[in-house]
Amino acid sequence: MTGRECIVLFARYPEKGKVKSRLAAHYGAAFALQLYDNFVTDTLDTLKGVGIPFMIAFDPPGKKDEIRRHFGSDNVYIPQEGSDLGARMHHAFCQCFAEGFESVIIIGSDIPDLPSKILKEAFSSLGNYDAVMGPSRDGGYYLIGFKRDTFIPQVFENIPWGNSTVLEDTMEVFQLRRGTVHLLPKWRDIDTPDDLSALVERNSHTPFARSRTMIYITARTDNND
Repeated sequence: MTGRECIVLFARYPEKGKVKSRLAAHYGAAFALQLYDNFVTDTLDTLKGVGIPFMIAFDPPGKKDEIRRHFGSDNVYIPQEGSDLGARMHHAFCQCFAEGFESVIIIGSDIPDLPSKILKEAFSSLGNYDAVMGPSRDGGYYLIGFKRDTFIPQVFENIPWGNSTVLEDTMEVFQLRRGTVHLLPKWRDIDTPDDLSALVERNSHTPFARSRTMIYITARTDNND
């Protein structure tokens, strides 16, 4: 990979019963599996259109061959390594910086309609700020980014991952470390039936309406009518 910037997509290998558990409980494991598969594929389409090198940080670590076959051998894959989400993100940043990248952002795979302009804004903001974050509506964040010389690993330590205070707790660490942060527009992770309904509603007249995710959801709705 070449370039000074890199995007890391955190994604799970799609296995039935292992992804989108809250959606699976409502719609069934088969629906949740295909939906998540579409999330990742649509996000990859967005990343390929941005023109910035990207990697897929996959979990579980032992599924490299399977995920390469599933999403394509032309992508770059690195295993997620660490005891919790914070440790895994810390490791991914360190790996990217060690490979020579100067600016790195990590995004999740639960935001399939995130537009490329937000990714570009994230990198642009790192010219003036130490870090960048994308707040999510559930109190966490969907994106975090650093420059090599402003990396603050402490923002990944002792954070109650999965709680509604993740963003607030992380911002407190930035304040203690005197790190400046650019906040991107708030976006909504897709974890619950309400999130899914909101995704459909806000994209009924956007380019994302032609995405795999939207076509799949629409087809399911039509088949249930």
